[in-house]
Amino acid sequence: MKNKALILFRSLAIVAIVLFVSACNANQKPETNDQQKASEVKFKFGVASYSLRKFDIDQTLAFSKQLDVDYIAFKSFHLKLDATDTEIAEAVRKSKEYGLNLYAGGVIYMKSEAEVDQAFEYARKAGMEMIVGVPSHELLPYVEEKVKAYDIKLAIHNHGPGDKLYPSAESAYVLIKDMDPRMGLCIDIGHTKRIGRSPSQDVKDFFDRVLDIHIKDVTKADHDGRTCEIGRGVIDFNTFLNDLVELGYDGVVALEFEKDGDNPFPGMAESMGYIRGVLSTLK
Repeated sequence: MKNKALILFRSLAIVAIVLFVSACNANQKPETNDQQKASEVKFKFGVASYSLRKFDIDQTLAFSKQLDVDYIAFKSFHLKLDATDTEIAEAVRKSKEYGLNLYAGGVIYMKSEAEVDQAFEYARKAGMEMIVGVPSHELLPYVEEKVKAYDIKLAIHNHGPGDKLYPSAESAYVLIKDMDPRMGLCIDIGHTKRIGRSPSQDVKDFFDRVLDIHIKDVTKADHDGRTCEIGRGVIDFNTFLNDLVELGYDGVVALEFEKDGDNPFPGMAESMGYIRGVLSTLK
């Protein structure tokens, strides 16, 4: 526990440096079109708590807030799917205490109607506006019924090459495009790149159903690509972020950092600093 505390302390120092440098670079510029462009950003920053899967809920919330984000989506590591009402209420209370909006849960897999029921009750009790999920194809009509009954969105998450259900955003889009508009997509741009597709093009093509975005960088545009610090991989973030601004995307962009499970803090801080730096220079 002491080692984790030391890692957290050191990592928070890195966060402060990265965000300070990013802020200074932006503040040194005169009033230009760059700043006007940055002011048009409508999307919000968040964290997918899978990034911090080896840390407890308090460490996860504390570090997420240090990244200067306002939204968080809990994976079951931080709020069990079978949590009691008391446990759910406590997780919600802690999120609010740290100034974070617990906007979603996921990724949640649903292979039966009972699992669909559990996911929607879980989200309802936690006040979540969205489930980031992977429902089996045959359950989609049942999921749509729940979306209508609960007024909770369902964002299907793509997992790239090797995923038999939803390898791409398109594989989900073709199944839900005529369903209730609250049936949508959580586009994971890392897995999108790994399957050889363009994150920017997929967001444009399926924008009417884009409810959430998981942001990460990857080392290669193929099956063997692995998560790396944003800016060190093969995704063109200048283009991608510019496209989000131009499209007027107003949902959450949630950092999902799969690398360095035992010590993800430096990589997450570097990634968020890079993203903010890119946004400050968009033309």
